[in-house]
Amino acid sequence: MDKPLTKNIEIGRAPFDFKQYEAAGGYDSVRKVIKMEPGDVVNMVKDAGLGGRGGAGFNTGLKWSFVPPPDGGPRYLVINGDEMEPGTFKDRLLIEHDPHLLIEGMITTCYALQAQTGYIFLRGEYTICEERLLQAISEAYDNGMLGKNVAGKKGFDLDIYLHTSAGRYICGEETALLNALEGKRANPRAKPPFPQVSGLWGRPTVVNNVETICNIPGIVANGVEWYQNLGTGDFVGTRISGVSGRVINPGCWEVPVGITFRELLEDYAGGMQDGYELKAFLPGGGSTDFLMPEHLDLPMDPGAVQKAGSRLGTSLIMVLDDKTCPVGCIRNLIKFFAHESCGWCTPCRDGLPWVEHILNKMEEGTGSLKDIDILDEMTRYMGPGNTFCALAPGAAEPLQSGLKYFMDEFKAHVEHGCSYN
Repeated sequence: MDKPLTKNIEIGRAPFDFKQYEAAGGYDSVRKVIKMEPGDVVNMVKDAGLGGRGGAGFNTGLKWSFVPPPDGGPRYLVINGDEMEPGTFKDRLLIEHDPHLLIEGMITTCYALQAQTGYIFLRGEYTICEERLLQAISEAYDNGMLGKNVAGKKGFDLDIYLHTSAGRYICGEETALLNALEGKRANPRAKPPFPQVSGLWGRPTVVNNVETICNIPGIVANGVEWYQNLGTGDFVGTRISGVSGRVINPGCWEVPVGITFRELLEDYAGGMQDGYELKAFLPGGGSTDFLMPEHLDLPMDPGAVQKAGSRLGTSLIMVLDDKTCPVGCIRNLIKFFAHESCGWCTPCRDGLPWVEHILNKMEEGTGSLKDIDILDEMTRYMGPGNTFCALAPGAAEPLQSGLKYFMDEFKAHVEHGCSYN
């Protein structure tokens, strides 16, 4: 790219109030959608090809289509704003600087789902987000976009509530989030039934990520073809992508889907800082497998990244430089995940602390080659299909890829401990 095509988030700018947001085209999707049939809105989002931005990437409209027909009882939309994935900070910036975009997306989505209530489940530490969301919700009520007969549409009633989380990374798992919202311990639920059929208080519920719902107003207001043309090549839409670590310009940008990791790292983040070289990177937050410099020319697309042996996840790169210990980096991630385990299943509750213990030994120079074999075994013990949810399998990804790419480093730690200190 000669010049990055991006909607750069202006950190110093205060968020628009209702009138400013409306003057810039805000709430146009609500005025358009109330003239449509709800099923047509679901199909529009499905045809647009919007994948979920929380990490799984599942087609959003298809997810909505699993909600059964109305039966006269309540239906819910729940927004997952419990952003605690290491290296991930896109939802915070969206809420802090454009809270009305999320509110508009929720209104439009609730119309499509024929839901009467929406909840925003927000990470408790996001106090600025809380303040700005409460203000935006209040303004939306005052201007007829929430409450009875939304935007003048008779019979379309909608209330939105903000719930600040008491904490725990596990609340990012959608069924654990629902338990927490109900006032229960944040343990994942067995699936099926899936939340679309039996979710919050046993009623049909859709759980979507903040960024996912922020895409909805543009799709509805401008159409499927408009959204699909925002990507590059065969890819559709845009997404918030970012870089953290020892780069010149760390941050978040709205970029066309399909740009390469190299473009994000070099054209947007400015490349590595002087005196540092790229050793590896986590492509989508702390629970993804490491990729290497030879993977930089991959398009930032879930399918392409999966073929390379990792996941795009939240599309926020964590850079590992040549002066940072990869074993120490992995240990820090494992420590976080071990602390955040809900304790529901054995591989996660007991396996992650044991892995942390072994990595601590290696950092201190008291490990053994047998410990490396145990770590390799533990990645399978905590892998998919052996745990109740995806927390432990996600935590195992940086470890399993670290053993693949940095085995010499692990062996060096056995011989003399960490040499990066």
